[in-house]
Formats: sequence, C-alpha cells, structure tokens
Amino acid sequence: MKAWTILPMVLALAACSPKRPPVGVQGDPERGKIAVTQYACQSCHLIPGVPGSKVYVGRPLSDMARRKLLAGALPADQAGLVRWIRDPQSVDPDTAMPNMGVSERDALDISAYLLTR
Repeated sequence: MKAWTILPMVLALAACSPKRPPVGVQGDPERGKIAVTQYACQSCHLIPGVPGSKVYVGRPLSDMARRKLLAGALPADQAGLVRWIRDPQSVDPDTAMPNMGVSERDALDISAYLLTR
C-alpha cells in the first residue's frame, strides 16, 4: 500500500479516538459525556459531541479549556467548573442556571469532558 493511501486512514482513526483532557485534569471524560446527557445539559447548551436541538438559552460549552473566567467570577479551571456545575447560585445568585443536584463525581467527569472540547 502506498504511503499516500495510508495517511487518510490514519487521520480518520485519530479523529475517532477520544480526546484526552489537559494535563492535571481529573475525571473520566467519556463518563462525563454520559452524565451531560443524563442531566439534560443539552436542553439549554450547545455542547460539542452531544446531540440535541440548537438551543441558545445558556452559553455554548465549546472551548472551555481556553476560557479565563466562568460566570465572570470564577477561574475557568476544573475546580471552578466543578463548583459552577454543582452550585451555580453560590457563584451568581441571579443566574438562570438551575442547581441540578449534580454529584461531585459527576461534576468532575462532566468538567473533564468539557475541558476536552
């Protein structure tokens, strides 16, 4: 097989493999993707890799690893993301985001998933 015929196959396989979270991020991104759908986050947010309607109630959850702040107040690191996911009113009492009763483990996994997108 010629090298030029192998390259497209290698690139296609690389695109299918799950993305890894940044160094130091804890949790299981694949489990986080499942948790995102269980908590119906896609009902209000556009989330890369999660099917759902095109809604614009909440901010799109793409490029989370590149953001500097969450809700204008929290550092956009994993700890800040977990805090926001678990208790958004503790950060912004006027937020429209509901407290969904997300467990610590689920929030860790969801944050790991979002930080890979």
